[in-house]
Amino acid sequence: MHKSKLTLYIFIALILGVATGYVYNIKVIDAYNNKIFVAEANIKTIDERLVLLKDSTVAEYRQLKTLRTAQAKVRTDANASRDDKLEGFTILSDIFLRLIKMIVAPLVFTTLVVGVAKVGDINAVGRIGGKTLLWFLCATLVSLLLGMLLVNLFNPGGTMHLALPDSNLNTDIKKSAISLRDFVGHVVPKSFIEAMANNEILQIVVFSLFFGVATAGIGEKGAIVIKAMDAISQVILKITGYVMKLAPIAVFGAITAVVAKEGLGIISTYATFIGEFYFSLLLLWIIIVAAGYFVLRKRVFTLVNNIKDAMLVAFSTSTSEAAYPRVLIELERFGCNNKIVSFVLPLGYSFNLDGSMMYMTFASLFLAQAYGIHMPLSHQLSMLLVLMLTSKGVAGVPRASLVVIAGTMAMFNIPEAGLALLIGIDPLLDMGRSATNVLGNVMATAVVSKWEKELN
Repeated sequence: MHKSKLTLYIFIALILGVATGYVYNIKVIDAYNNKIFVAEANIKTIDERLVLLKDSTVAEYRQLKTLRTAQAKVRTDANASRDDKLEGFTILSDIFLRLIKMIVAPLVFTTLVVGVAKVGDINAVGRIGGKTLLWFLCATLVSLLLGMLLVNLFNPGGTMHLALPDSNLNTDIKKSAISLRDFVGHVVPKSFIEAMANNEILQIVVFSLFFGVATAGIGEKGAIVIKAMDAISQVILKITGYVMKLAPIAVFGAITAVVAKEGLGIISTYATFIGEFYFSLLLLWIIIVAAGYFVLRKRVFTLVNNIKDAMLVAFSTSTSEAAYPRVLIELERFGCNNKIVSFVLPLGYSFNLDGSMMYMTFASLFLAQAYGIHMPLSHQLSMLLVLMLTSKGVAGVPRASLVVIAGTMAMFNIPEAGLALLIGIDPLLDMGRSATNVLGNVMATAVVSKWEKELN
């Protein structure tokens, strides 16, 4: 499929998905949504009454608990029925995402090993790695700070005036534990096979760095390994070409499911917050492209044009991982040296998530505003640093940002129940930040290639 045609087909799939989802929402899903809405309203009323009852031994308390259980079952059953009705659409995107995940781990391993082995000595690896991490650190700080500044400027949660919930009431989102042991466990692989099976990109990167340096260190014998890895990576890229032909179908399925489930009403309900967040992302795009312009000059616009279909795929499927194989091809086509691309890009997928970073500060402070919790600048900066440390390695996991936010909110006494405000619109926000993650990683790779004088 020709590149420009693929972009066109993806765009058509987007429009068709919105239209189909809207019709399906009205005709089929609306009845289930109404059941869920009524059940949730009843549960909220029961929870408010339970909070007022201090004695849990009285008959009224037991009756309310029974009623709550019954309403929770109604909600769960309606949710399950709704998901069943959407299964045909979600299966289309699931097949595509599973095929992409099938490719990503071996592609990261083979290309990174080849990249590191071709770079050669450990000093060169350290030099390129240092430049790469410097760019990542600057990009992450800019993203987090921009999110913090704009959410304070717009104050999207200021008009909500939510009452602080009872401490016993929370969401079902698992909180991300913030500990050094967990971070080390996420970075250092105990089994390469397990890391490959679980698509743990950061662990694969660590093993690949060791493997690549060792391959370069054994001289002529290593040349055979490099040649084999290079050939395997070319085979996987060929598979990528086949898989990408399914992208428009996957986009149609993903968009239809989101719109059918949430309806277009969710957009109007949160229009201000969504609009302000996307405006913030647009500013971040301008900053990323401007930073790239200082190094790449006018070629930066060619680069952005080349990756538009990869960004559309990331936008539609809500995961930047879906665009990884396509981005790898486009960067090499742009003139970046294979050894730089295969070294920098996998690192970017763990350390350089610009869109996700901005969202984390934006969403966390939005919830603090919604509950009327005043957060001085020192607390906001502390939150920024915590998010920076706890968000590594979330690429490729749809809605992983919510998990990280849940863990961070607990540290700053922001009610976890506030995440319920974001759950409904998170798929819409995830699209924008996934596309932004792709743009940030592409720009980082091209800039490091230029710095290393490896850009044709």
